[in-house]
Amino acid sequence: MNTSFSQTENKLPEDNPLKFKSTLPYQAIPFDKIKDEHYGPALLEGLRLQLEEVNKIANNPAPPTFENTLVALELAGDLLNRASSAFGSQTSANTNPVLQKLREEMAPKMAANSNEIFLNSKLFQRIQAVYNKRAALKLDAESKALLELTYHRFRLAGANLSPAAKEQMKKLNEEEATLSAKFGNMLVSATKNGAVVISDSSELAGLPPGELAGYAQAAKNRSMEGKWVLPLQNTTQQPALQSLQVRSTRQKIFEASWNRTERGDSTDTRIIVTRLAAIRAQKAKLMSFPNFAAWRLQEQMAKTPEAVDQFFAELAPAAAAKAKEEAGEIQALIDQQKGGFTLEPWDWNFYSEQVRMARYAVDDKEVKPYFEVNTVLEKGVFHAANLLYGISFKERNDLPVYHPDVRVFEVFDKDGKSFALFYCDYFKRDNKQGGAWCSALVGKSTLKGTQPVVVNVCNLPKPAPGEPALVNFDHVRTMFHEFGHALHALFAQQKYSGGRVPRDFVEFPSQFNEHWAMDANVLKNYAVHYKTAALIPTQLLEKIKQAANFNAGYGLTEAIEASLLDLRWHKLSPTDVVKDVDAFEKEALQSTGIDIKAVPPRYRSSYFQHIWSGGYAAGYYAYQWTKMLSKDAYEWFEEHGGLTRANGQRFRDMILSKGMTVDYKSLYKAFRGKDASINAMLKNMALKKKA
Repeated sequence: MNTSFSQTENKLPEDNPLKFKSTLPYQAIPFDKIKDEHYGPALLEGLRLQLEEVNKIANNPAPPTFENTLVALELAGDLLNRASSAFGSQTSANTNPVLQKLREEMAPKMAANSNEIFLNSKLFQRIQAVYNKRAALKLDAESKALLELTYHRFRLAGANLSPAAKEQMKKLNEEEATLSAKFGNMLVSATKNGAVVISDSSELAGLPPGELAGYAQAAKNRSMEGKWVLPLQNTTQQPALQSLQVRSTRQKIFEASWNRTERGDSTDTRIIVTRLAAIRAQKAKLMSFPNFAAWRLQEQMAKTPEAVDQFFAELAPAAAAKAKEEAGEIQALIDQQKGGFTLEPWDWNFYSEQVRMARYAVDDKEVKPYFEVNTVLEKGVFHAANLLYGISFKERNDLPVYHPDVRVFEVFDKDGKSFALFYCDYFKRDNKQGGAWCSALVGKSTLKGTQPVVVNVCNLPKPAPGEPALVNFDHVRTMFHEFGHALHALFAQQKYSGGRVPRDFVEFPSQFNEHWAMDANVLKNYAVHYKTAALIPTQLLEKIKQAANFNAGYGLTEAIEASLLDLRWHKLSPTDVVKDVDAFEKEALQSTGIDIKAVPPRYRSSYFQHIWSGGYAAGYYAYQWTKMLSKDAYEWFEEHGGLTRANGQRFRDMILSKGMTVDYKSLYKAFRGKDASINAMLKNMALKKKA
C-alpha cells in the first residue's frame, strides 16, 4: 500500500517533546517533558500537517480506492492526535489559566480545520466514489463499517451542502466550538468560586471527622486557616447534604450549587447557553432537519427523538410515582419530628438517609471503613476483571504522570502478555472538571501499531494527609462504572481508530460493569476494614444490598428531568428565541409531567457540562437508555451462571472487543438473543411498569 502522499515535513522545533512519537512503553505521553508552552505550537503544527495531508488525499490524481482515500484518512493527523490527547488530558483534569486561555484560542482553529476536512467537496467525491462501489470491493466487515461510517459522517456534517450553506456551517461550527470551550472554562471557575466557606464549626454538625478534616485541608489549600471549605461537585445535589444537621447550612450549600453559574458575573453562562442552543438549531436547519436532536440522533441507536420520547414515556411515570412515594415518606418523618416545614431539595438527602437507616440500618459512617479507594481498585475493580476476563495488573512507577495523584498500571492478558496501560486519577481538585470520565490517551489500532493507553478520572473526596481514602458505596459504583469504559477501550480489537461508538451504546459497558461491585465473589475480596482487614459483616452487606434501590425514584427522576431538559433545548427550531434561561428551564421541566418540587434536575441548564461542552448534546438520555441495556444484559448473565470466565469471555468477544465494526442494535441482539427490553430495568430498580 502506497502512503507516500501523506508524508509531510514536521516543522515543529526539535526540542518540542510532542514532535515525535513517544519512545515510552505503549507510546505513553511524556508528561514530565511537556511544558505549557509546548502545546500551542504542537497543536498549530498538527492542524497544518493534517490539512496538508488531507488535501493531498483530496487532490490525488489516482482513481479513488479504499486504500488511497479511507486508509489514508486514518493515517492523517498523527501529530494533531498526539498533541490533542496530551492537551485534552491536561485541560480536563489538571488545568491552569494558561491552558484555559489556550483552550479557548484553539477551539475555533480546531473547528476550522474540521470544516476544511468534512466540507471538502473533492475529498467527499472520492469517499462517495468508493462508497458507491462498496458492494464490489469485497471488504472485510471492519473496513466496510469504516467506509459506511465515514461516508455518513461526511454527509451528516454537510458535505452535500451548497457552497453558500457550507460557508454558513463553517462559521457556526467555529462559533460553537469557541463558546463550548469558554463554557467549560467558566464552569471550572464557577464551581471553584461556588465552594462554601464555613467559619463556625457548629454549622457543620453531623459531618464525620474524616470529612471535616478534608474540608479543613481544602481551606488551608486556599490560605483560609481555621475555616472549612466545602467544594462543589458537578451535580445539583452535594454529598455533605446527607449528613449536615443544620438546615440553614444545607440550604446555603444547595443554593451555592444551584446558582453557581447564575451570579451575574464573569462566570454566568446563561448568554452562552442560549447562543449555543440557537447555533445548533441553525445548523440543523442548514441540514434540512427540523431541530438539532433530529439531526444528531441519526447516528445513535435510538435514531429519532420520537424513539427517545417513547422510551421515557415508559420509564418516566414509574420513576415519578416512586419519587412521589419517597417524598411522602420523608415528609412524614419531618412531620413526626415536628419539623414544621415542607420538604425542600436541600432536605431530601438528609432525611432520606434517616429513612434509609430506619429501614435498613445502614449508616455511611459504618460502611465507609470497608471501602478504601486503593483496596477497592486493586482487590475489587481489578479482581472482577480478572475473574471475568483473565486479565491482571502491575503498577508502573517509572512512567511520568500529569499529577502526583495519578497511578499507572500495566495490563496483562490471560496468556500473560502485556497489552495496555491503565491510568487512574481519582481525587477532586479545584483545577479539574467535575464528574467522572474515561479517555484513551492512545487508541488501539493495528493499522498504526498502537496499543491502548486509557485513563479513568473521578472527583472522589480527597482525605487529609495521612488519612485513609474512605468512600461510600456510590463512589465504589463510580469506580466500577468508569472501569467499564476502560475495559471497552482496552479490549477493542480494531484495525482503524477513527470510529465513534454511539452515545447511547458507549455507556452500556460502564453501567454493566457496576453490577460486579455487589457480586459475592468480588465483595469478599475487597470489602475489608481498612484497619483490621476484617471482611465486611454479612449483616451489613445484606443491608447494603437491600438498600440498593432505596431512593431509586429520586435518582432516576433527577436524571430523567436532566435528559428531557437536554432534549427540550435541542428540539428548538431556528425561529424559537429563548430570552430567559430560567423561565425556559422551569417551563420545560413542568412540561415533562414529572416535575416534583423537591426533586431538582441532576444538572441545571447553566451548569450542564455534558450537553454544552461535553459532547452529549441531545444525548444525555443515553445514560438511561444504556441502563436498560445493562440491566437486560446482566439478566442474561444471571440466567447463565453469573460471574464466570466463560460468560466474561463471551461478553468480551461479542461486545467489548467489537469497536466500530457492526450495527450496535444487531450487536446487542446477537449477544442477548433478542432485542433489549425495559422490563429488566424496571424489575431491577423495583419500579412498576405503567399499566
